[in-house]
Amino acid sequence: MFATTAAARLRCPDGTLLDRLTGQLSAFQVREVHVVARAGDVVRATDGSYLIGSDGSQGISDDLRRVARVARGADGPVAVLAGDLVAHTEALAGLLDHPARGTGAVVACSPAGGDEPGPLRPPVRVEGGRVAAAGTFLHRVRSANGTFRGALQVGEADLGDLAETAERLAELAEAGRLGPVDGIEAGDLLLAGLVRAGVPVRVAELGRLHCDRVAGQIAADAALARVAEVDVNRVWLDAAVKTDDGFFATYFVSSWSRHLVALAARLRLTPNAVTGISVGLAVLAAVWFSAGTRAAMVAGAVLLYLSFVLDCVDGQLARYTRAFSPLGSWLDATSDRVKEYTVYAGLAFGYTASGAGGAEGWGVWPLAVAALILQALRHMIDFSYADAGRARAARRGAPTGTGVPMVPAQAPPPGATGGRPAGTGLRSSGEGETGAVVRLSRRLEQDSLTRWLKKIVILPIGERMALIAVTAAVADAKTTFAALLGWGGLAALYTLAGRTGRSLA
Repeated sequence: MFATTAAARLRCPDGTLLDRLTGQLSAFQVREVHVVARAGDVVRATDGSYLIGSDGSQGISDDLRRVARVARGADGPVAVLAGDLVAHTEALAGLLDHPARGTGAVVACSPAGGDEPGPLRPPVRVEGGRVAAAGTFLHRVRSANGTFRGALQVGEADLGDLAETAERLAELAEAGRLGPVDGIEAGDLLLAGLVRAGVPVRVAELGRLHCDRVAGQIAADAALARVAEVDVNRVWLDAAVKTDDGFFATYFVSSWSRHLVALAARLRLTPNAVTGISVGLAVLAAVWFSAGTRAAMVAGAVLLYLSFVLDCVDGQLARYTRAFSPLGSWLDATSDRVKEYTVYAGLAFGYTASGAGGAEGWGVWPLAVAALILQALRHMIDFSYADAGRARAARRGAPTGTGVPMVPAQAPPPGATGGRPAGTGLRSSGEGETGAVVRLSRRLEQDSLTRWLKKIVILPIGERMALIAVTAAVADAKTTFAALLGWGGLAALYTLAGRTGRSLA
């Protein structure tokens, strides 16, 4: 934790801002808190959480080298926080309590404007839930759509990159190549350095919560007042609902499922219990489908819809209660396949039992098997692409395609205040070339209609469940499987073409 500015010692009801922030960290699995200050006047707290050399830090290069030492000696994620931070504990939880425990940064996204970037809010560009470019006083960010809010976590797998980045920045600072800098910029420089080194940085988005760095007592009091005004429980409940889900899930489930999440939380149901109920409803839907009568098909369709609702609720409940577990993730992914394929079997049995199609009623089974194989192939494509992405990330080491150095094209002029150069000495971050497929995808994402069409055409699980329920209720199983094969085949081709293009970009 950087307490290198006077703002870390500003007063608040909990003592100082540093005291408040350290107290908030006790809500998480934080084993040690290292406080970096300019002098040895920050002492060990009564709970032993403050750890600092008695001589204090000698400057930003010393600050960064202390981060490098901590990174090399850590056996878990390392969080880098500004000591002048005023934040909701829940905002920090989105970063520090995430189940992946990977690299991330607290970011306030501003699609419609919001807070302007400034010395305590450097600009970033967010793409696909990750920080694609991060600015500092040395670098601008093209098409910035958010601001970094002073809280960074580096996952265990990326600690080597953190140590190397901190050491490299310390050397640049000692050589004067960063200009006249002080401790206020350390976290911003580390984030920018990690992004330029190719480290994937997840965005922990603030939403309606607050996380602000402050420079004076008036600003601190105002920030604390903003924190107190927020109904955190309401915001946390809203944040549990995904904002990038499919069309059907967004408008026909998530528009009301938060009420079920609140009810499940009051009943103290676990996410795994909700997953189990969802599986049970899907099995009941398959049983009704197997009867083959019109009333049974309608009942099965309703049960299948409710099963999908609970399939969304289990993840929302996990995010709301922070009850994450590897078992829960595995159960959620596996149960989706089990439920869908069980429903396929129920539909095929029902079509045969009802005598539809006469003596050729058994002909529905090849369609059912074909639909199952197609869906399995689509899952294989998804998993293979994800594995390839992880392999590409593992092979990184050189800077990313942006090719942007950590120093300005020319040194800041001697009279620049706080090391913030002006004119053409700055480089714009994130100006690397991208493939045509990626550029087209980004353009389509900018328009609401085309963005939703993209989501619908790939036939995600919500649209599949809706397609099964509607066609089963108004037609028969043969129609359902034909629709799954037709739409699913188109979706597979679209996905395969897009991901092939991205891989070749």
